[in-house]
Amino acid sequence: MIPFYEELYRRFHELHSDIERALEGLPEEALDWKPGAEMNSVAVLITHLTGAERFLIGDVVMGDPSNRVREAEFQAVGQTKQDLLQRLSVTDEYIKGAFEKMSLADLETERVHPRHGNNVSVAFSILHALEHAATHVGHIDLTVQLWQLPELDR
Repeated sequence: MIPFYEELYRRFHELHSDIERALEGLPEEALDWKPGAEMNSVAVLITHLTGAERFLIGDVVMGDPSNRVREAEFQAVGQTKQDLLQRLSVTDEYIKGAFEKMSLADLETERVHPRHGNNVSVAFSILHALEHAATHVGHIDLTVQLWQLPELDR
């Protein structure tokens, strides 16, 4: 793998590891808990984050359809911690495999975004996936912190 992609992959992997650490010691019932009416659970956030990464890296960058149903990601309930860790692992390996196939010249190429139909660069798609993941890792961390508040009425 080209060093640039090694660094990119390392960053995705670190974000996935941050999520794994957030799940440590968290009871299963916390996975579907929502801190507020218009907020997402940890399970939804992980399902959506991995769906988006697979879509942006797979569908957009690699031209490898995932048959993603984005709306369904926000309905995710009843997944176990092991289910969510498996999603992270599969996505992590997919990203690694995609980056192993890429050259630096690929970053400048454009792809048609399957959902919007507009042209986007490979570089934009990868950076958007990374930025999106980092945002949701923050959401997961905050949700876990709220769950752990002793005074919170669940």
